[in-house]
Amino acid sequence: MQFGGAGKPSLGVVYDTDFGNTIDGPLGLALLYGLQGKNESRVVSVTTTRPTIASATFADILVRFYTGEPGGFFGAQAIGMATSGGKAEDTPMLTAVLAKPYSRGVKKLNDTADPVATIRNALSAQFEQNAVVVLSGPATNLNGLLDLPEGKNLIARKVKLLAVGSFDASAKRLFAEWPTPIVVVPKETGVALPFPAASMDKEFATVPAHPIVDAWRASGGKDAPSWALVAGLYAVRPQENYFKLSEPGTIAITADGTAKFTPSADGKHRNLLPDPAQKDKVLAAFVELASTKAVPRRGRRGG
Repeated sequence: MQFGGAGKPSLGVVYDTDFGNTIDGPLGLALLYGLQGKNESRVVSVTTTRPTIASATFADILVRFYTGEPGGFFGAQAIGMATSGGKAEDTPMLTAVLAKPYSRGVKKLNDTADPVATIRNALSAQFEQNAVVVLSGPATNLNGLLDLPEGKNLIARKVKLLAVGSFDASAKRLFAEWPTPIVVVPKETGVALPFPAASMDKEFATVPAHPIVDAWRASGGKDAPSWALVAGLYAVRPQENYFKLSEPGTIAITADGTAKFTPSADGKHRNLLPDPAQKDKVLAAFVELASTKAVPRRGRRGG
């Protein structure tokens, strides 16, 4: 929990993605831990919408890699795992990382946590309007949060922004009912700002065994679209003006599963658009933050 006497802590980030599908999901978490290392924000929960133990184990490996081994007063961070929805098969990325001797605590279903409860508990511990939610994947877990009796009220009190890197048809309800402002990374924005593959053999090479590098190689080893990275970077650093914002409006999922944006002066949704003048600055931030081996935080939990 947070302690009022210690003053308001940095921004709390709830991170929800389908670990194991594309490399931008793991890179998005790496970037958030880079921001945590600079005390700009804190990753307060990690959940996967991919209903496989391998996906939850991969998430657990990344959390331990960036925050250190649990022990003493610091227990292992719970990894929330969806049990339905999403793709259930394992991917080359998951197989490659799990084959390596990285530390992990998730080995069976009982080692995971309910994702909706994980997100609810993390948000409950935050100061009012001092949290953001970053989604990159199906909206399964966040729809579950909306289902809770006090879910919408909790979101409205604690969350100031939902940043969506990627989504599928399950986001129809999310866009219709989520009570806070939402920014969305269109497909073309992530493609226009690819994470540079060259950095994997340079900036990431300072660590001899790196789960992000293993995942990247297994996913094809090329420049990667940056949907999750854009969402995470904007959520924590909106003041940097890395991206352009569309006019306000409303995003709805149509019958064929595509997203339709309708401009509206009182709309709570906006698209994040690339700014050519900021491209080099954005890519430099991606590499610097995602390649930083974050220093484990050893202060009071959540503070």
